[in-house]
Amino acid sequence: MSENRNLLLAIILSAAVIFGWEYFVAMPQMKTQKPAPSTRVEQVERHPSAPSTQAPAAGEGPAHLTRAQALKAGGPRIAIETPTVDGSLRLKGARIDDLRLRHYHETIDPRSPEIVLLSPTGTNYPYYAQFGWVAPEGSHIPVPGDSTPWRQTGGGVLSPGHPVTLVWDNGKGLVFTRTISVDDQYLFTVTDSVKNEGAQAQTLYPYAYVARDGIPNTQHYWVVHEGFIGVAGDTLKDASYGDFKPDTPPTNFSATGGWVGITDKYWMAAVIPPQDRPFDATYHTTMLHGVQAFQADYRLSGQIIPAGGSASLTNRLFAGAKVVSILNSYRDNAHISRFDLAIDWGWFFFFTKPIFYLLDFFYRYVGNFGIAILLLTLAVKILFFPIADRQYKSMTRMKKLQPEMQRIRERFADDKVRQQQEMMELYKREKVNPVSGCLPILLQIPVFFSLYKVLFVTIEMRHAPFFGWIQDLSAADPTSFLNLYGLLPYSIPDFIPWFLHIGVWPTLMGISQWVQTKMNPAPADPVQAKMFTYLPVFYTALMSSFPAGLVIYWTWNNVLTILQQYVMMRRQGVPVHLIENLKMPRWLANLRQRISGAKPAE
Repeated sequence: MSENRNLLLAIILSAAVIFGWEYFVAMPQMKTQKPAPSTRVEQVERHPSAPSTQAPAAGEGPAHLTRAQALKAGGPRIAIETPTVDGSLRLKGARIDDLRLRHYHETIDPRSPEIVLLSPTGTNYPYYAQFGWVAPEGSHIPVPGDSTPWRQTGGGVLSPGHPVTLVWDNGKGLVFTRTISVDDQYLFTVTDSVKNEGAQAQTLYPYAYVARDGIPNTQHYWVVHEGFIGVAGDTLKDASYGDFKPDTPPTNFSATGGWVGITDKYWMAAVIPPQDRPFDATYHTTMLHGVQAFQADYRLSGQIIPAGGSASLTNRLFAGAKVVSILNSYRDNAHISRFDLAIDWGWFFFFTKPIFYLLDFFYRYVGNFGIAILLLTLAVKILFFPIADRQYKSMTRMKKLQPEMQRIRERFADDKVRQQQEMMELYKREKVNPVSGCLPILLQIPVFFSLYKVLFVTIEMRHAPFFGWIQDLSAADPTSFLNLYGLLPYSIPDFIPWFLHIGVWPTLMGISQWVQTKMNPAPADPVQAKMFTYLPVFYTALMSSFPAGLVIYWTWNNVLTILQQYVMMRRQGVPVHLIENLKMPRWLANLRQRISGAKPAE
C-alpha cells in the first residue's frame, strides 16, 4: 500500500537524517586560516615542563608524580577557595594549575571525587593557565613568566572578595605587581601593573595562554566538540584535537574582542583579553616528552611604560563548568564577546537552543528534567497539532480509499503507467495527499536531534535523575534484559555487544513503536510486512545505548502519537485495526506452520 511505503520511507529518512547529518556534514572541519599580521615581537615560548623520570605510556602524559607530590614539588602555593571551586595557584610563575569543581563529581555518587579541571606539571595530564609579558626582540629586560619568583604581599586565601597581590622586582628598574581576584563562580581577574623606576621608557607585550599536555583517556564523541575553542570578534574559531598533528602548522587569527581556550565536553579553561583591544591568537601543538601538547594563546600590542610612570592591564581566566546561565551572564554582564559559543550547540543551534531553554523553563517549575522532557514532548505535540491534524485527516481519507485503490491495481495490473495515472486522478478527485504520512514523522526529526544534542552537550543534563533506576538522563538505561532487568543476581559481562544491553526504557520504546505500526492495516506486500515487523526491534537495539532521556522522549512521543492517531481515525470514521493487527502476522503464521509440517494458511 502506498501509505505504508510512505511511512517506511519516512522512517528510513528520519534515521538517515538523525545519524548521518552530523557525521557527514557537521563534524568539526579543518579551517583554513590566514596568518595574522606580523605585529608580534616574538613567539610566546612554550611552557617548560618538569622532566620525566620514565617513558610515558601510550596516550599518557609525562607522569612520574602523584598529584600531591606534584603540588608539593612546585614550591609555595596560595590556596583558592570559592563556593564552586577549590585548589591553589603556584607562587612560582603565578601559574593557575590546581583546580577542582566542588559541584561536580566523577560519578552520580556525591561521595565520589570532585572533578579535577586543572592539574600541575608532573601529573598525568598537566592543564593550566599562564599570564606574562614579552620584551621586544633583542632586548634583555627580565620580564615575568613561568619561572618568576613572585612574592605575596600580606597573606590569605584567594576567595571571592579577597584578592591576592603578588610583587616582583626585575632588578632593572621595573617593578611588577599582579592582583588576582575570583568571583563566586568560575571567573578569575588578573590585573598586571608595571612601575618604571628607570630613566627610559619601556615597551612590553602582554600574553596569556592555556596549555594541556596530552588528551585524557575519557570518552570522546564525534557529536561534541573538544579541543581548541575561541572567538574572534563575533566569529567562532574552533579546531578539534584531531585537526592538529605534531607537524601541523599553527592556526593564527586576529580580532578585537574575543577569547581563546581549550574545551572538554562539560568543562573549559579560556583566557580572555581586554575586549576593547586588538589581539593576535594562535592554536598550536608540539611534542613534549613524547606526548602531544596543545596551547591556545593570545598576544596584545605593546604596552608603553614611561620613565617614572606606570601602566596596567586586566586579563581574565574562565576555568569551570559550561553552565548555560553562567556563560550567558559573563557574556552580558562581563561583556565577553559571544561567550555562549563555548557550548557546542551544533549546526541545528536554531532548534537546539530553544529546546534547551524550554526544557530549563519546565525544570524550574517541576524540579526534574525527566518530567521536563515529558512536558516538552507534550508542548511540541501541541505546537505541531494543526499541521499534524491536517496530515492525519489526509491519512484517514487515504485509508477510506483503500478498496478503490486495490481495484485500480487489479484492473491495471499489467499497465503500471495507466495504474499510476488512475491513482493520481483518484487522489486529485478525493483531495488527498499520498505522502501525507511522512510529514508527522519528519516533524519529529529536528526535535529528536536537538534533544539528543542537548542531552549530550549541556552540563545541566549530566547526572540529572528521573525516577527509579534512571539516575542520569544523559547516560544509557543501566538495566538489561539479559539479567531480567536486575532481577537475576549477576552482572552483564563487558564483552556483550552494546546493542544487547537493552534496558527497561528501550524495551518500552520498542513496544510503543510496534503498537504504533499496528495502527494501520498490514501491508499486502510480504516484504514490507516483514520490514515493518522488524523495524521496532531494530530501533530498540539501536536506542539501547542512547541517553535515557532521549529514549523516554521517544517512548512518550509514541504513546501520544498512538492516542492522537486513534482519535483522528475514529473521528473520520476509519476503522482502527490495532487489535486485529496485534495478532500474529500471516507470513509468520505460515512460517510456523511450515516448520510444524502443517499446510500454510491461504
